Amino acid sequence: MLNQLNKDRRRFVKSAALTLGGTALLRQISPAWANPEGLSHAGQELKPSFGNNVVSGENIDMMISRQHKRIASAAGLPITINGSSPGPLVRLKEGQHVTINVTNNLLESTSIHWHGLILPYTMDGVPGVSFPGIAAGSTFTYEFDIEQNGTYWYHSHSGLQEQLGHLGPMVIEPKDGDIGADREHTIILSDWTFEDPHDVFRHLKVAEGYYNYQQRTVENTIKDIKSQGLINTVKERAMWSRMRMNPRDILDVTGATYTYLMNGRDPQTNWTALYKPGESIRLRLINGSAMTYFDFQVPGLDLTVVAVDGQPVKPVTVGEIRIAVAETYDVIVKPKDTKTYTIFAQSMDRSGYARGTLATSVGKEASIPALRPMPELGMDAMGMSGMADMDSMDATNNKETYGGQENHGPNHSMAAMQNKVVPVDGIPITHSPDGHGPGASMIAKNPISRLDDPGIGFDGVSHKVLVYSDLTGAKQWPDNREPTQTIELHLTGNMERYMWSFDGKKFTEVDKPIHFKYGERVRLILVNDSMMYHPIHLHGMWMELENGNSPSPRKHTISLKPSEKVSLLINADAPGNWAFHCHLLYHMDAGMFRVVNVS
Repeated sequence: MLNQLNKDRRRFVKSAALTLGGTALLRQISPAWANPEGLSHAGQELKPSFGNNVVSGENIDMMISRQHKRIASAAGLPITINGSSPGPLVRLKEGQHVTINVTNNLLESTSIHWHGLILPYTMDGVPGVSFPGIAAGSTFTYEFDIEQNGTYWYHSHSGLQEQLGHLGPMVIEPKDGDIGADREHTIILSDWTFEDPHDVFRHLKVAEGYYNYQQRTVENTIKDIKSQGLINTVKERAMWSRMRMNPRDILDVTGATYTYLMNGRDPQTNWTALYKPGESIRLRLINGSAMTYFDFQVPGLDLTVVAVDGQPVKPVTVGEIRIAVAETYDVIVKPKDTKTYTIFAQSMDRSGYARGTLATSVGKEASIPALRPMPELGMDAMGMSGMADMDSMDATNNKETYGGQENHGPNHSMAAMQNKVVPVDGIPITHSPDGHGPGASMIAKNPISRLDDPGIGFDGVSHKVLVYSDLTGAKQWPDNREPTQTIELHLTGNMERYMWSFDGKKFTEVDKPIHFKYGERVRLILVNDSMMYHPIHLHGMWMELENGNSPSPRKHTISLKPSEKVSLLINADAPGNWAFHCHLLYHMDAGMFRVVNVS
């Protein structure tokens, strides 16, 4: 399998190189806005010192094309916006009005979704939900008021174009222009493959572990037997077998095909961010990848988190942050003297990394940390606390498949009901009759809140890792009413068949949208019944994470660990149809997508 994959990649590279007469003629993919100097703060005036690949003002033109570019020292054919991938940095100011003319030079329809922006639903950019898309050869005009500030991004919502590099960063300055630091750098992380994205999806449908080359070995089995005994090891292996899963199914697509990029540059080309001694630096971190969770750190420096998903939070200092797909974090770092630092983002499954350098001059490098060991899902990922739970596990609750036919046992409704959140007196709770369906291969035995858990892969680290329970809103939000409706949705999947869904139904199997009454306050309960991490994104409205802190943090994307339950509060203040989906691109395309109607 690996040999064939390498052959496919070489064939693609060779074809593209021949088309251009060799890679020497290719332009580097890295955008001009990623100039090392970043943006410096001088008094009240922000002075951009990067190239012309920044677009701003009241009227903006953006052109979408497919162009040959050099990616990781090879020839690629990404989708570009204004000639680069990632696309131009869209820099706006809170309180302004903007008109953005997007011209499509592709041979197929495209779109731009402004991720995290509060705007009219007709400007949200989701084909089939809020507008028809931008036809080949045509121009669509987005027009809206900027009612917020912070770090955001944009990307295609058409097919699998996001995987082809159709994405870019967006920064909205506050009205007073204060960036809260002496200098800022925008960092967008992404994952690039030389394969056709449709081939990637097809491979996942054929075998969901197609890209997982970090399988368990005999040595691992011997180690488990020594630590937990032969009988318990056999039981654990049998349990994973019944679920048709591997405890190393961490990420569906891995470094086996991905090259991880930081501002469009691979680790070898080493994107550099400059600073001057004594400066504080604001790093605007964006995970614009299609499928990759990253663990971000700058070894030797503390990260003071000051904003999450564009919204300010009370400062919290950590050593590392797990950034889910589509999340953004703003952190302040304070380099010491004239030292050089590595900006390091390793994939959650440890199959690769993106990196850059923070230095006082271009050309410097610091040591690159070793990747941590490949993590494994444990019993907590299945809502189990120990072997006793594993012994009591009811096979029918896993909805095993035999010969392609699913066993719909009688206990699914009971299992779902046992895990319901008890609603506040008088508040109805809405969910499907059994909360699961043919798209679910398992049901979490005991889903719980795990907001104080950093997740797998941090064993043995000596520094603090950010967790959701650390986050507190910087200010009180205007609406503190109690919710009038509670809606519960289950995140469901069938790993063997690569089906992803809400409440066991793919988007194509759902006949009506989720309904929010305009003006109401809704409590949304999400329960992850799958063994995968899922970043869930709601368009057009904020989700307030109920983590016990006041004010609660506001997010546009919430990451759920396996067997986790979270509670969110939403003000239904945005009329129209809004997309609601998992932001893992191939999960969304496989069916984990719904429409929320506010009326």
